[in-house]
Amino acid sequence: MVRIRLRRVGLKGQPSYRIVAADKEAPRDGRFLEILGYYNPRTEPATIELKEDRLYDWMSKGAQPTESAEQVLRTAGALERYARFKAGEALETLLAEAKEAAAKRNVNAKTRRN
Repeated sequence: MVRIRLRRVGLKGQPSYRIVAADKEAPRDGRFLEILGYYNPRTEPATIELKEDRLYDWMSKGAQPTESAEQVLRTAGALERYARFKAGEALETLLAEAKEAAAKRNVNAKTRRN
């Protein structure tokens, strides 16, 4: 079974995460199938970049997000857009909406949390 989950990268005490599609049995930082985006919780606001077209493709094939990945996707609005995609809304419309939402959400990636 394929899971969409977070893969930790970065130095000790400075985590950032890749959102990946990986086999359920693979280790956390081990083998994965595809990188679907990244998440940096250390910026204010948290930086979330997603390849939503690939994300929708994996989810339509049966990939399940883990609890932590689901929280990140919900924060980005990707799960709500995926539900609309399943209901029959056009992919191009949803991707344009996702691009606008990402521009508003990721104001300045260089800003750090105090």
